[in-house]
Amino acid sequence: MRGRVGHRATHPTYPTRPTRPIRLGVRSVATLTLVSVIGLIAVGWPLFADGASAVTTHAADAPWFFAVLLPLLIAVVVATIADSGMDAKAVAMLGVLAAVGAALRPLGAGTAGLEPMFFLMVLSGRVLGPGFGFVLGAVTMFASALLTGGVGPWMPVQMLAMGWFTMGAGLLPGPAEGGIRGRRELLMLSAYGFLAAFAYGTVTNLYGWVTVGGLGTGISFQPGAPVGENLARFLAYVLATSLGWDLGRAALTVVLTLTVGGTLLKALRRATRRANFEAQVTFEGSGESLRSEPPHRT
Repeated sequence: MRGRVGHRATHPTYPTRPTRPIRLGVRSVATLTLVSVIGLIAVGWPLFADGASAVTTHAADAPWFFAVLLPLLIAVVVATIADSGMDAKAVAMLGVLAAVGAALRPLGAGTAGLEPMFFLMVLSGRVLGPGFGFVLGAVTMFASALLTGGVGPWMPVQMLAMGWFTMGAGLLPGPAEGGIRGRRELLMLSAYGFLAAFAYGTVTNLYGWVTVGGLGTGISFQPGAPVGENLARFLAYVLATSLGWDLGRAALTVVLTLTVGGTLLKALRRATRRANFEAQVTFEGSGESLRSEPPHRT
């Protein structure tokens, strides 16, 4: 892009400071809260149901859960765009990151939980913010399920859990002038990725634990049992079945974040600046400058 100021060609100069995550407005907060509450109820209600409830048919609810989740994801996208004033370039970037994440997932499938897509979700959520981060996580999981043939009653819960995983990275203290920088930021993201990888496994395990039968009496779900007793059984179930998988996922997320996270963060932030996600562009010429800025927001 070129212009003429003072009879000399000018070139856009992009700011060098880290880009703030895309801000979360009132509408985005409302839609994210709604979808999160619905998700928590859909995943956790069997723990509070009495013994006469049909909790063993919980897997049959998956199509309905997906039917509710999909329009809510669209609502999050619309609300985030309305709050931040972004254009089609933001949606295009979302699609590219979702495609890359979906392609990364099969690389470690079936190998001790080594799933490189999780570190990409952490860094993307960090840069794009919680609203788009939530949608990115859910859409990436949906695309990867189609790619790997992993479509099943567990898919809506995986989409929701990955959405929360990516959204959480966007809610971490954002980089700004005087904020967390460099190595300290990577350490923070690594710690979050490690803990959130276990949280993701916990949410998806809870759904499977309720619907999978034939487990040992000490770890199986007992409809109508006290919540404390079922939680103790659930902990034993996690230790017996998925702890090693969750540990592998968490460890790989930490390693990739610390080794290549800095480079990828710079690339993502450069892309958001060039897409004009709340960025300033300065046109420098001979003795004069034109500055293009987003409108002031209160």
